[in-house]
Amino acid sequence: MTEEFSVAANDVLKRVQELIHEGNITRIVVKDDTGKQLVEIPATVTVVGALLAPWMAALGVVAAIATKCTIVVERRV
Repeated sequence: MTEEFSVAANDVLKRVQELIHEGNITRIVVKDDTGKQLVEIPATVTVVGALLAPWMAALGVVAAIATKCTIVVERRV
């Protein structure tokens, strides 16, 4: 199952953190307003919190350069 959310760039980090805490996610992809993939976070990273820090730093950079982003979430069914 796939869901898409459009968010302002400054809300990307917060929304991704909320999605991770919801659980049952297999992959998160963040795209810019043109549809170009900026960041992909696999499920293994969302399970192990220590591995999540570099991905969150990357999302911070994305928020600094983009104006609007789309978050694509793949969930386990």
